[in-house]
Amino acid sequence: MSGYGIQPVDLAGLSTISLAARGGKVRQADFARVYERGSGIAGLLESLPHILAGDSLRAVVGAIGAAKLAGKPVIWGMGGHVVKCGMAPVLIDLMRRGFATAFAMNGSASIHDFEIALAGHTSEDVEAVLPDGRFGAAEETGREWNRALSSDRGIGEALGECLDRLAPSEHAPASLLVQAWRSKVPVTVHVAVGTDTPHTHPAVNPEALGAAAHYDFRLFCALVAELNGGGVYVNAGSAVVLPEVFLKALSCVRNLGYEVRDFTTVNLDFLQHYRPKVNVVERPHAGAGGKGYALTGHHEIMIPLLAAALLDAEVGQ
Repeated sequence: MSGYGIQPVDLAGLSTISLAARGGKVRQADFARVYERGSGIAGLLESLPHILAGDSLRAVVGAIGAAKLAGKPVIWGMGGHVVKCGMAPVLIDLMRRGFATAFAMNGSASIHDFEIALAGHTSEDVEAVLPDGRFGAAEETGREWNRALSSDRGIGEALGECLDRLAPSEHAPASLLVQAWRSKVPVTVHVAVGTDTPHTHPAVNPEALGAAAHYDFRLFCALVAELNGGGVYVNAGSAVVLPEVFLKALSCVRNLGYEVRDFTTVNLDFLQHYRPKVNVVERPHAGAGGKGYALTGHHEIMIPLLAAALLDAEVGQ
């Protein structure tokens, strides 16, 4: 016998409904199918369940493919880990095939790509060099990255032109900055002063850095203005800087009178953070149509998978 002064609710009078009448959001017809050997990426994509991320991945592939066919922009924004994980060759190939019409980098992405172009390696052992202050002190990176900047062009274009001259032939093919420059595909770089190692180098010129960064923001605005009616913006691996830059650019061009609606946004990262979720996936479509998608996974798996699906879908058209 309970000593509490309250009795449990009697459930005898609870109303129920049939399972058939209730229905359900998940149906057997939506389940995954067993992969058929030899069916390739297209078969793998089709075997995924028509549930949550399975449908999201198919929708992103469809949106990028449709943007290419319609001549709409496909802008890839990226953080440093995308380059560090070796994705430049994949993105360069997508660029050459028309699945990437412009790139936006945070400062970290530009630095890693810059070092790959110069030396074929990047990503120092921070724990080993931080105690004596050697972190971020690479001479060639800081000197040449800063020397490249000018007030009459953006950081991305300036770095691409610089590396076109400096990068050894064995490293240039793996540099997104070099290959985009040679293909005349726009690259913008968006920095926050103090977040990137070249900002501490003696060669830094704050005026040139600020002018070039502002130029790239305005250039990025011009790229975002063209997303209307079927363009795609992919934010890959930037949790703070690029989601903020994208939202400001979108608001800016709408304020200037550009109609930017009915486009697709994608956040692709191994964690779904607050800013990409709201600034890339959700807010841009409020009252403006279109759709945002979140794909979660490691860059070194998800980007090649997405690229392969795009190429396979194109072959099947």
